[in-house]
Amino acid sequence: MSSSYYSTLTARGSSNVVAIVNPLSGAGANPDAAAARVALLDARIEAAGMRGEVHVTKGGGHARALATSAVAGGATLVIAWGGDGTINEVGNALVGADAALGIVPAGSGNGFARNLNLPSSPVAAIDVALTGSDRCVDVGLVGERAFFNIAGFGFDAAIAALFNAREQGRRGLWPYIRIGSSHAFSYRASRYRLTLDDEPFESSALMVAFANGAEYGNGLRLAPHAQLDDGRLEAAIVDDRPPLARLWTARHLALGSAPRARGVTWRSVQRAEIVTENGMLQYHLDGEPCTAEGRVTVGLRARALRVRIPGRGHA
Repeated sequence: MSSSYYSTLTARGSSNVVAIVNPLSGAGANPDAAAARVALLDARIEAAGMRGEVHVTKGGGHARALATSAVAGGATLVIAWGGDGTINEVGNALVGADAALGIVPAGSGNGFARNLNLPSSPVAAIDVALTGSDRCVDVGLVGERAFFNIAGFGFDAAIAALFNAREQGRRGLWPYIRIGSSHAFSYRASRYRLTLDDEPFESSALMVAFANGAEYGNGLRLAPHAQLDDGRLEAAIVDDRPPLARLWTARHLALGSAPRARGVTWRSVQRAEIVTENGMLQYHLDGEPCTAEGRVTVGLRARALRVRIPGRGHA
């Protein structure tokens, strides 16, 4: 293994596995995390009798580039070790491909992994990736960029931007809650014009979210009724309200009762358009902050991502 933490295995078998490791997600200040993760992947891939490569990312966008190269090289399985952002990058390269996505969750919330009932133990998660079954799940789209769990506009996008600005090792559930609680008193809602499938809708909304999966992560469940493979996105439009009422409504995320919250409009959709009068749209894709000018479209590709899951899956 070289100093860049790249390794190649040439064990028996015909499988072609590429593993992509984010050395920062869930590692805190441990400088040896990358080497330990590479060594563990090497050992588990070799024990499974497979051929594999292990790469460590060097920054934003690198995971997607590595996954794109893996697909072009004929990989049948691409393993992403990291948080929802890393998984989103790798998954974007696998949409519509035959290669399966394996996940070793190591983020602050691990929302997509939790929706798939993946184990939190790295050893168990690697073994699921190497020996589990495949499930084809829907892929949400904002413009041409894919998301697999939740895309949000407005308040939760602002929180995502502040949360991602924190140093690694200073994230997790409680920092997320503290940021959200303090920002609830200063955030200014936007006026949105929406088209949900063919239904026009206007709202001075605190946030507009599109859920493919049920939860953000850490048990904060936005759309408990969402299914990853039903060909629909669950759209939630949350009306603006005074700061204390915002906090009172937010409790429904922890209780898993968001569909019963007052002032929330729900629609099950396949496509949408969002326009803001504020000039710029602030949004997130699986927790990763983004911006766009004024107008975006939201869409869906049904069952376009193959994911490795525990036990007996379905494709």
